[in-house]
Amino acid sequence: MFLTCEGTFGIVPTTMDYNGEARPGDFHAGYQEIEGINLGYLQINGTQMFALAQVLNDLFKDIPRTTISKKMETLKIKSRRCDLKELRTLKAINSVPTRAVKCSLISKADLEALCTSCKSLSPRR
Repeated sequence: MFLTCEGTFGIVPTTMDYNGEARPGDFHAGYQEIEGINLGYLQINGTQMFALAQVLNDLFKDIPRTTISKKMETLKIKSRRCDLKELRTLKAINSVPTRAVKCSLISKADLEALCTSCKSLSPRR
């Protein structure tokens, strides 16, 4: 298995409703080592979501982006745009550049499928 360790960065302050319950959409941030590379993630509604920009730059840096896009299309992997609060958190944990104005997220399950599919395309470290 390529997932080797996990660490939590911190909890994003929860937004409370008037009745004292946390609202949906709250998340926390952390780091996960994948293929020997430390990637930041957001835990959103129970799902680990990784910044696609960091995945492409750090994990798949030796593979052309068009190849990764084709693999994602073949595997039916969908990314989702993060909101402003999520983008700011990703910037705070250095997962995306501070100058970024938008970011796409990919789930851990989709990332694992993409890693498995791309193993033959990249020389081993």
